[in-house]
Amino acid sequence: MIRALAIIVALLIGTTASFAQSPASPVPLFPTAPRSFEPVPVPDSGMPGSPRPIGEPETAPGSAGSLTPPPAPEATGRVFCHQPVTVRLANPDSVPERYRGFLGIWSDAAWTPQLCAALAVDTIAPDGTATIVYAFGPIGSSGRGPGGVLNGTGIVREGELRFQNSDGSQFVFRPLYSDLDGRLTTPQGQSYRTVFKKTP
Repeated sequence: MIRALAIIVALLIGTTASFAQSPASPVPLFPTAPRSFEPVPVPDSGMPGSPRPIGEPETAPGSAGSLTPPPAPEATGRVFCHQPVTVRLANPDSVPERYRGFLGIWSDAAWTPQLCAALAVDTIAPDGTATIVYAFGPIGSSGRGPGGVLNGTGIVREGELRFQNSDGSQFVFRPLYSDLDGRLTTPQGQSYRTVFKKTP
């Protein structure tokens, strides 16, 4: 009996070790990707039917025992890569400390000599889910080419912010001093790298 128990324990330990050594399965990125990179209107958080901010309790207005939600971040209009962008940065104190290095606006980036990019990370929930705004467009006032704004979500895991767009392009960002080191991998396997500068 003791010998059989020892064999079962040895098998369980071996199985656990093999799981620990196997590469982590890919994290599903941006599960609610919009259909394209065309400009997407940002919902006004004060409008009826708009989605609740992450972490806000789901209670009926005026119901007994309802919690007063924190004030919504103020919307700020910016232009990045010739694209109008609405940013609503959360108070850093409302974001878990381990994620605060990703919170903010990051711009002055170029994946190629023709394609600029900017990223705003509005807020990050305790589970690592990040609300993001990603803008891209041609470089220079006379530049021609596609441009747009992506409003959606990403995930922070193992020190990286990751998301993907609807065509399967993968975006990964890591802190680099006060900036973000960005990597883009297209569905065709092309890879690009650039630095996104912290922007006030």
